[in-house]
Amino acid sequence: MSGQINRFLGDTVGRTILKLLVISFIVGVVMAAFNWSPFDILYGVRDFIVRIWEQGFAALGRVGEYLALGAAIVVPVFLLLRILNYRRN
Repeated sequence: MSGQINRFLGDTVGRTILKLLVISFIVGVVMAAFNWSPFDILYGVRDFIVRIWEQGFAALGRVGEYLALGAAIVVPVFLLLRILNYRRN
């Protein structure tokens, strides 16, 4: 049973909890620096859905903008992680 949990988590339970604590702290510091709260994110998603509903499909053009903004961060981080992981193997 423990092996299945470790496989699901990708590591041991203790290390996974430690990683989550460190990442949570970093994200908390960043969110505090920008004066963001989890509710701001939820309200942003809700407002986005309401705008799509009210404006019709014209608001879907914003999806591409959001996708490009997210990809500007996610893709380089993904590539960097893959390169660093490749060098270890």
